[in-house]
Amino acid sequence: MSSSSSTKAGKGRSRASASVTCSRRAGLQFPVGRISRLIKDGNYAERVSRTAPVYLSAVLEYLSAEVLELAGNVAKDNQKARILPRHIVHAMRNDIELCRLLENVTIADGGVLPNIDEDFLPEEEKGKGNRSATEEL
Repeated sequence: MSSSSSTKAGKGRSRASASVTCSRRAGLQFPVGRISRLIKDGNYAERVSRTAPVYLSAVLEYLSAEVLELAGNVAKDNQKARILPRHIVHAMRNDIELCRLLENVTIADGGVLPNIDEDFLPEEEKGKGNRSATEEL
């Protein structure tokens, strides 16, 4: 047996037959394997199905994309090239579904939405509709 045949056998897989990750198989950017490991290590249940981490990864990826898209629009409206925590807060609070989902979330350096209660406004400015998305719920 030559040394070249023994080294070929020990090299493992070639590039052409490399393994395909669960994330790539599902068409996701979020790590399905890592989420699966975290679910199992967290002892949330005795058994975890194979599809649960895929579904959770897809949901997290969708929510992240939604928040980042809205925050990017806010940043663009403010002529900024970088998304700041303030832009994320504006995006979350101006979208009704995200506001309801993340109503108890506080983001560091996010600030608050500009809103003045109508009771504190002068008489001629009352009733002009100075309400935020959180008050509509």
